[in-house]
Amino acid sequence: MGCSFPVLIIVTIVFLAILIVSFAAGPLGESLLGDIGLPDWLSVPRPEPELPAETVFHIFGFPITNSIIAAWVTITVLVGLSYAVTRRMKLIPGRLQAAFEFLMGWLYDLCRSVAGDDNGRRFFPIVTTIFLFVAFNAWLALLPGYGSITVHTVEHEVHLLRPANTDINMPLALALVSFVFVEFYGLKRLGTRYIGKFLNFGDFRRGVGKAFKGNPKEGLLGMFAGGIGIFTGLLEGFTEFIRIISLTFRLFGNMTAGEILLLVAAFLMPWLFAIPFYGLELLIGFIQALIFAGLTLIFVTVAVEPHHEEAH
Repeated sequence: MGCSFPVLIIVTIVFLAILIVSFAAGPLGESLLGDIGLPDWLSVPRPEPELPAETVFHIFGFPITNSIIAAWVTITVLVGLSYAVTRRMKLIPGRLQAAFEFLMGWLYDLCRSVAGDDNGRRFFPIVTTIFLFVAFNAWLALLPGYGSITVHTVEHEVHLLRPANTDINMPLALALVSFVFVEFYGLKRLGTRYIGKFLNFGDFRRGVGKAFKGNPKEGLLGMFAGGIGIFTGLLEGFTEFIRIISLTFRLFGNMTAGEILLLVAAFLMPWLFAIPFYGLELLIGFIQALIFAGLTLIFVTVAVEPHHEEAH
């Protein structure tokens, strides 16, 4: 396999040594082996996760939290990566350009397959931006420095960087962007007919008209069906706002649970034991970004479709 036997032996010995030291440095090893005199820098302090983001400094009285700084880092990385890929585009792409084009092409095909050719091109920029921002927020949070670099403020010592997706304000902001995006295109495409999807008084009004015109039986049936239509429309309008809550807590809950899982894994058995969980978090970050962007794409596609009554 291209690897000599002595090299394999050395790699195996190093792996086992790291495994033994990792186990001995954690609380599991200490409970079984006791204190064997390992240096303090090998151990990981007991995790103390906090839900509220910590304020690092203020700008004109506005608090800047460590999650906001992490979001700025994500934006900077995305802008820098986009510039590095696009500043010297080649007909025969290199590895970075090929990977970037593959990702963009896959997201573009996804938008077209769900929303159609015209709407797919129209929705592609927002959906892709949401996907990249959520994914890179999750992936960059796995780098050293997140949760480990501390700074001293006027009040106390705080962490400089915190994964942006684990601050509920960031998923809420993304959910609000998704909500405005969906409602904007729904109103732009259908106009007042889009609002009529939630305020459906047509059947009830026609039933009242029939009742006053001497046809009480059909009028009562029409008013009953119209009442159901009104309730259904109001319920559908209510679900539009419920999406904000569902999108927010889905992303916040999964990312916060992942952060706590990594902290606990690194504490129980530093270094080696946490590596598989880092790989799992890479996958979870991709899946959560795909879910958030995909649901936004589905919601806006449904929003721009004409109401079923108008299609008759």
